[in-house]
Amino acid sequence: MVEARREFILNAVIVLALFAVPLWALMAGEPFIISLATRVAILALAAVGLNIALGLGGMVSFGHALYFGIGGYCAGILAHHAFSGTPVAFGLSGTNQMLVIWAVAMALSGLVAAVVGALSLRTSGIFFIMITLAFAQMGFFFTLSWPAYGGEDGLPIFVRNQFPGVNTMRPWELFLLAFGVLLVALVVFAMLRASRFGAALMAIRQNPDRAAAVGISPFGVKLTAFVISGMLTGLAGAMMADLSRFTSPAMMAWTMSGELIVIIILGGVGRLCAPVLGAAILVGFETLFGGWTEHWQLWLGLVLLGVVLFARGGVIGLIAGREGHG
Repeated sequence: MVEARREFILNAVIVLALFAVPLWALMAGEPFIISLATRVAILALAAVGLNIALGLGGMVSFGHALYFGIGGYCAGILAHHAFSGTPVAFGLSGTNQMLVIWAVAMALSGLVAAVVGALSLRTSGIFFIMITLAFAQMGFFFTLSWPAYGGEDGLPIFVRNQFPGVNTMRPWELFLLAFGVLLVALVVFAMLRASRFGAALMAIRQNPDRAAAVGISPFGVKLTAFVISGMLTGLAGAMMADLSRFTSPAMMAWTMSGELIVIIILGGVGRLCAPVLGAAILVGFETLFGGWTEHWQLWLGLVLLGVVLFARGGVIGLIAGREGHG
């Protein structure tokens, strides 16, 4: 109980810190820091999606960049057609642009995740990892050779899409939108983990044969979790494209999948606020050390090595003093 209370307090501190830093930046007139906090929130959202598959279901997907990129291209392509006035951009008038784009991004990401999951979940271990990676690389090379939407040069979003009641061109308001969506995703993760579905998913992760013996369908439960995971990551991709006003094949690169896994490992696999803390560490290292050297990943790698060797529950586990949930 002491450890659980300590982790609850730590989670609250992490969430409040993510809100407090850009609030300070707003009062100090530092819009760049607000944009960094928005990027942290969106990367954390993408990692929350992966944490459902990896942290709860034990599915080590090395291809979640595929759904991140699908979301990004949904935002870029629909915004492109809305800007040019073509009929493809149905429903993108007024301030409902983001709502339509998010719905399309989540639906398409979920559909692709269902197909990928149906095929890859027939395997396990290294084979599962390589199949998910292969699908992501297929998406990467497809967008790389897609000249209609920029190919390797990517696709710019000239005017940021709008959300009802929000001026998305203002950094603070865009942060509040991303922060709100992240909070909803964290609530969804917590509800899934505490539900019977989450208990079944974690039971399958620990012993799929025993779970099947008591009437739980490992394939069906894991596929459902994988689809939900892909949908959340796809939503994050759409939001990231709007933040940067640009989408490119790099969103589907294997390095993006690796970053999401690193984020979760740094925070703590399966932990509620691990994506938030992990994303903050990643963006912080990139910003601080990236200004000194182009090899900033070296220092992040040393921290990651230390976490893997000495803090198997991630930074949150190291502070809270528990190995993890489930």
